[in-house]
Amino acid sequence: MLHEKAEPAAAGTATDDGQVATGKTLRYGLVALIFFATALNYVDRQVLALLKPMLEVEFGWSDQQFAHLGSSFQISAALALLGVGWFVDRFGVRFAYGAAVALWSLAGMGHAIAMTVQQFVAARITLAVAESVNTPAAIKAAATYLPLKERSLGIGLINTAPNIGAIVTPLLIPPFALAFGWPAAFLVTGGLGFIWLAFWIVGTRKLKPVTSNVKSASAVKGVRWGDLLSDRRSWAVIGAKAFTDLVWWFMLFWMPDFFARQFGMAQGTLGYPIALIYVLAAIGAISSGALFPILLSRGFSVNGARKLSMFLFALMILPAPLALYAGSPWTAALLIGMALFAHQGFSTNIFGMTADIVPTARVASVIAMGAVAGNLSGTAMIEFAGWSLTTGVGYWPMFAICAAAYLVALGWIHLLVPKLEPVTA
Repeated sequence: MLHEKAEPAAAGTATDDGQVATGKTLRYGLVALIFFATALNYVDRQVLALLKPMLEVEFGWSDQQFAHLGSSFQISAALALLGVGWFVDRFGVRFAYGAAVALWSLAGMGHAIAMTVQQFVAARITLAVAESVNTPAAIKAAATYLPLKERSLGIGLINTAPNIGAIVTPLLIPPFALAFGWPAAFLVTGGLGFIWLAFWIVGTRKLKPVTSNVKSASAVKGVRWGDLLSDRRSWAVIGAKAFTDLVWWFMLFWMPDFFARQFGMAQGTLGYPIALIYVLAAIGAISSGALFPILLSRGFSVNGARKLSMFLFALMILPAPLALYAGSPWTAALLIGMALFAHQGFSTNIFGMTADIVPTARVASVIAMGAVAGNLSGTAMIEFAGWSLTTGVGYWPMFAICAAAYLVALGWIHLLVPKLEPVTA
């Protein structure tokens, strides 16, 4: 029921104005659906970090054990991503995305019945495997159904969704869990995915690809891995994700603990500075999607517009370590928020760059490989943080790594692909 069918004509390209309007409406609806799915993705995964103080009392976890729990998620997602690109490319966006949301919603709800650390690990692993489909499927959908002029802004809007989830979750989940218990928090957040699924099935039935290469929208036989792995464009994306995603995973997993530890904030109040952080991150995602077409309209090449955008965002993250010396949680939140503003700006341009320069049939696989690299580097960062906190070193090494990561990533991209050139299929 969810499989795409190859269509002979592109939506929104007919001469009839009504058909053009309908095509645009369907594409805007697609962006909205992916936006909400991505937000739910981050709601489900962030609940654990926000409930750390409560769960520590319940299960007696140490910092290192908590790090291991986070690592089990990252490693499971990385392993799953080895097959996710093939899964999305083989079965199509509609089926892959719908099945993934159903499974991760069940896994999120499964945390509510976990009674031991081992059961939590099992729920996290299942959640990780299903949620790993999200980003490759989202970027594949953008490359397939959005024309080039709409694609960067569409990806930018989609890339704000993690931040919206990360804004709403710390504001609502801690007080909700205090009022109704931590199992209820997992049940409610997981159950939202099934509401989304109904809209996805109905809302994507009439979508058509905007490229004449219709095989990219439907099931394909598979990606030639030799071609993918021998292509410097693929490694530019993979390396950039490895260098930068570790910052995102570190911040997402450890910031509730940072504010509780650094400023003595209680379970019911630590969500407020965290929400501010992700408000700034959301603004970064939106602004980066708008910046690229503005630079194009002013005469920049695709290469110049992408790399200048990345460079500006890389500079903005450099002050992040000053959060360690902030006198209040709000000052720290502003500094960390500017870092995630920069991260989201840089990340949106990585995704846009991938859709620009990688052949459409390989987009999901390349994004998946980049996500594998990012999850593995994120695992290393989470474990490193657990060791650093357990041994009394503190948070400063991780913040120093975060500050330098984006200039290193941009240097890597420029080394492998000195000139970014859009592909046509």
